[in-house]
Amino acid sequence: MTIDKLPSYDDILKTLNSKGRKKHLLLGNGFSIAYDSKIFSYNALNTFINDLEDEILKKLFSIIKTKDFETVMQQLNNFCEIAGAFGPNKRLVSKIKKASENLKKNLIEAVKELHPEHVFKIPDEKQASCIKFLREYIDNDGEIFTTNYDLLLYWVLMRGDSKNAIDGFGRDRENEADEYVEEDELEYSELRWGKHKEDQNIHYLHGALQIFDAGTEIIKEEYDTQNYLLDKIQARLKKKEYPIFITAGNGKEKLTHINHNKYLTFCFEKLCSIEGSLVVFGFGFSEYDDHIIKAINIAAKMGKRSGNKLFSVYIGVFSEKSLKYIETIKDQFKCKVNLFDARRVKVWS
Repeated sequence: MTIDKLPSYDDILKTLNSKGRKKHLLLGNGFSIAYDSKIFSYNALNTFINDLEDEILKKLFSIIKTKDFETVMQQLNNFCEIAGAFGPNKRLVSKIKKASENLKKNLIEAVKELHPEHVFKIPDEKQASCIKFLREYIDNDGEIFTTNYDLLLYWVLMRGDSKNAIDGFGRDRENEADEYVEEDELEYSELRWGKHKEDQNIHYLHGALQIFDAGTEIIKEEYDTQNYLLDKIQARLKKKEYPIFITAGNGKEKLTHINHNKYLTFCFEKLCSIEGSLVVFGFGFSEYDDHIIKAINIAAKMGKRSGNKLFSVYIGVFSEKSLKYIETIKDQFKCKVNLFDARRVKVWS
């Protein structure tokens, strides 16, 4: 079958809505590329890294012959293990680890620098189209999951003022609860995760630029009237505070990172427990993302006896190449796999 013969996104929505099942959404890098392919692609990130004049990173990209950051990071991890196996060359291993850490820091800087300056740089028509796309899920008791690190999803939901979009963050009152305080003297904490997690339906599976691990708390930076969100993130970066941001490693290694962070663990476990159907847009299920397939399979098995399980996944494809690739991995899923033509989905139009 060719991509032109696949059902459209509108077709699959009609099918799902007619069945009355819950539907959820998984977003990948294609969601951001659909907004602007010039700034949200690995090619753009690679150009940014080249401009940083880090000679070691330039050589790595050249030797491995790729513009994919995750591939380079995976190669660095592999090389580190190989070097350790040949003897305790601590100096070499240290240099490899430093190169990997530099790549991660530069990737964060690149994502920040390549963003639109602030939320209102997103054109009105793109904002309106995207919030309509997202509300199909969050206004119908669905969950939204994303592996993206950028701010686009956060910005669109914030500007769209969607009351049904809950990311689990909230403020705690800092004054003593049993004492009376005038309204204008009330003190509140930063946005902390956990206060509204039971109602959470927006999940950043690999972290995001606005989410920071403060040790005992997971906090979220936000836009205010004094500072743009990116300015506040930049201030944290200058203090060597970095966002929760998983890039390196294969699926197993990513899952290890996820299990060591309470916020990421919660989001992953939520994916493992969804019921109904999952619609996938802009996520290609690469060889480094088998942990996502694992979560889908857990959800597919979870409610086998009660019938409350994940029945199907609908994967959007953008090219004949991606269509052929998904066909080769379909048997890895423990639920029904359906494909649709993602090229004309009106996410940002």
